[in-house]
Amino acid sequence: MDDKRTIHLTVNGESRHCAVAPRQHLVDFLREDLGLTGSHLGCEHGVCGACTVRLDGQVVRGCLVLAVQADGRAIETVEGLTEGGTVRDLQDAFVARNALQCGYCTSGMLMAAAELLDTRPNASREQVRAWISGNYCRCTGYQAIVDAICDVQASRRAAGVSA
Repeated sequence: MDDKRTIHLTVNGESRHCAVAPRQHLVDFLREDLGLTGSHLGCEHGVCGACTVRLDGQVVRGCLVLAVQADGRAIETVEGLTEGGTVRDLQDAFVARNALQCGYCTSGMLMAAAELLDTRPNASREQVRAWISGNYCRCTGYQAIVDAICDVQASRRAAGVSA
């Protein structure tokens, strides 16, 4: 019995029509069906943040959303952010500060950091740390990640760039 459902959604600005199983998670759909492997599957409980994507502009955990729930909605993945160039400075700061090592958490960290920079460009260092606290990193100890985000905040402020 074929119990797939057809969904219509926009992924990184591109309209898509796809058949999905009713219980398939959004992150699995993005990775397996669309080949967008930037978002990772970590804990499968919404705790680690490795599967973070934007759903209608809001950051969500892709492992907690079913693909059928995205029907008629807009998804933005880390690939969409990077291809659009909106996080180039953030990526450069991550490299400069060695804010990534194995890279498994990096896409989720970039998604969270981009949202922070968009919504709270003047966040304090403590607020930056609290904002990314929902994303686990087992390699860097977070200091370098916070440094990179704060560097981007400062450079955007100096350049007069705001959300």
